[in-house]
Amino acid sequence: MPIEELDAIDRRIVAALQADGRLSNVELAETVGLSPSPCLRRVSRLEREGYIEGYRAMLGRKRIGLGLTVFVGVKIEGHADDRATTFEEEAVACPEVVACHMVAGDSDYLLEVTVPDLDAYQRFLVGKLLNLPLVREVKSTIAIQTLKAGAVLPLGHLKP
Repeated sequence: MPIEELDAIDRRIVAALQADGRLSNVELAETVGLSPSPCLRRVSRLEREGYIEGYRAMLGRKRIGLGLTVFVGVKIEGHADDRATTFEEEAVACPEVVACHMVAGDSDYLLEVTVPDLDAYQRFLVGKLLNLPLVREVKSTIAIQTLKAGAVLPLGHLKP
């Protein structure tokens, strides 16, 4: 859907929900200047049309024992066949993979992997990733410190 379909109120709704996804409909309606019923209808439409993909709690990775983040560049053998699709499906199905991007450059895919520690990463790498179809080369970059993660999406490019 073209972003032009988001009017000023829709933009206020998505911005408010990104800032606090736990807002009640009444609180959201008040924040964006609507009454509750039209606000709920707009939120439902934004969900249905894919502007709002879901809601979730953002957990503290270290607090729940996931203290190691590794960015993994993966080169694969082929791209334009069903085996590449199989690689993608299997990579994103791994719970350790919290983000997966097809990229241009030195790698074909960039994975963000979150695990408890280096031993867990080794088990993931040897036991799962290197066994996926078409994997030719893997380069791991360990995050020493995370300064920003899980940020809200910028909305400044949307027409006012």
